[in-house]
Amino acid sequence: MKKLILIASAGVLALSVGGCKKTEQTADAAANSASETAEAAGAMASNAMVDVKQALSATPTGQEFANIAGKSDAFEIAAAKLALKNGSSKQVKDFADEMITAHSESTSKIKAAAAEASPAITPDPTLTDDQNAKLADLGKKSGADFDEAYIDDQVDAHQDALALMRDYAEHGDTPSLKTAAAAIAPIVQKHLDHAKSLDK
Repeated sequence: MKKLILIASAGVLALSVGGCKKTEQTADAAANSASETAEAAGAMASNAMVDVKQALSATPTGQEFANIAGKSDAFEIAAAKLALKNGSSKQVKDFADEMITAHSESTSKIKAAAAEASPAITPDPTLTDDQNAKLADLGKKSGADFDEAYIDDQVDAHQDALALMRDYAEHGDTPSLKTAAAAIAPIVQKHLDHAKSLDK
């Protein structure tokens, strides 16, 4: 009889230990799933924000688009040069190198597309007061403080740029610039995703 009770107790213990392990595994799976869901929701919210910015602003004319794109590229290149000088993280400096190359290419594409327009358009890349103020503020920072401020600015700047490119590609009034905007938009999306991954 005692032997039977002991065997039964051992069986119950084994079941409860097995149950605990299963509960732990289920909890882990639920936590992972929640984390993935939160990440996906964050990405969706960010893309929704780009869509809202796009919907709320009127589509610029060809000249306005070329000017905004030119200023955006000039700002990105200037900020990236500061990152190479004042940043501390290798990842941030690698990102800055990538920005200089990509935004120099983007400037060339916009200039070429603007020249094809009829009548031809000349982009004005002169930075706005707001862009100059951001660069001045960035220039005062260094090390980890710089890295954080730079990447925050990059997320904002690329959200604005993505909204601009998508909107102009769909609704723009100059065919050559519409084509350029459509080609640039996926590149801007990649930069935005990269900046967000660094922001984490």
